Amino acid sequence: MKQLSEMSEREYFACVGQRPGMFVGRTSFHALTAFLTGYDQHAIRHGAPGLAGWHEWLVARRGKDCNHSWSGQVLHIALPGGWDNMWELSAEDEQHAINTLFQLLDEFAANREALKEASTDQVD
Repeated sequence: MKQLSEMSEREYFACVGQRPGMFVGRTSFHALTAFLTGYDQHAIRHGAPGLAGWHEWLVARRGKDCNHSWSGQVLHIALPGGWDNMWELSAEDEQHAINTLFQLLDEFAANREALKEASTDQVD
């Protein structure tokens, strides 16, 4: 297995998604969104893109916006029928939201890699 520091963002997100408890302790949708927000803030402070464009990508993916942050957008995609209390999801909804979060992160990272590769090809 690669060292975390040697992984692409996509590989890193997949690693976190495979063993989320290793990164956040008790696995929950909200603990993972807090972890990813911290990841994003650290990346920005150190000149990396972090999750830049993630919220906009989710809005485009969903096809509409609302007043929720990116985590709410993920919940709208994962649970299109809505939820009673976003802070107290059923165990089934929680697991589905977590799975959806990492599926969407993989799509977002793959899209960003493809765009980066295409722009690099144009320069060469």
